[in-house]
Amino acid sequence: MIALSWSGGKDSALALRALRREQGITPAALVTTVTEDYGRVSMHGVRRELVHAQADAAGVPLVEIAIPALCPNDVYEARMAQALAVPPLAGLRTMAFADLFLEDIRAYREQRLSTAGWTTTFPLWRRDTGALAREFVDAGFQAVLVCVDPSKLDPSFAGRAYDASLLADLPAHVDPCGENGEFHTFVHAGPIFDRPIPIERGEIVRRDGFVFSDILPAHVGAHATKRRT
Repeated sequence: MIALSWSGGKDSALALRALRREQGITPAALVTTVTEDYGRVSMHGVRRELVHAQADAAGVPLVEIAIPALCPNDVYEARMAQALAVPPLAGLRTMAFADLFLEDIRAYREQRLSTAGWTTTFPLWRRDTGALAREFVDAGFQAVLVCVDPSKLDPSFAGRAYDASLLADLPAHVDPCGENGEFHTFVHAGPIFDRPIPIERGEIVRRDGFVFSDILPAHVGAHATKRRT
């Protein structure tokens, strides 16, 4: 049995789909890091209740690992090691990641997990990102750009649906899967879920050098008090 590192974005969703369709494996757990300061998914800025809704719709338990905002690497590694050593992750020995082609990130993950006695698997590794992006759209997934690095992509893309129109509008230098950190997404519908996650668009804010588009659970309402990303 394996666990799957989970951000709530499109690559995580495609990795779960690939594990199920191509390897006949459903992970025993999804693992996500959440900032303890704000209750948001690290980097993506998505509210923790939304990734819980994803896990429920996917039928896979979610394990949260709480880390501080702007988390030092040693703290991150210590929190991760603690989580791997206790249920429900204790007893599992393989972690799947949705990385596509960044060799340094893969090497770091392999080294850190090996130290904890774990192996790694990368079900999307080296797949063509243009083809993968089109596969995501054609399969019926629906996602929203929740974080944009304005040094790499125009801020106007924040909050847009990740669809064929967006792919056509991406500049040539931007990876269609955002693998170089150009953008991050939140998936709210698709074939890995037994139901869509109802969402509403919130405000768009600039913070810590990034542009975030807040996403709210639909029952919260667009005028609910918004927490810091």
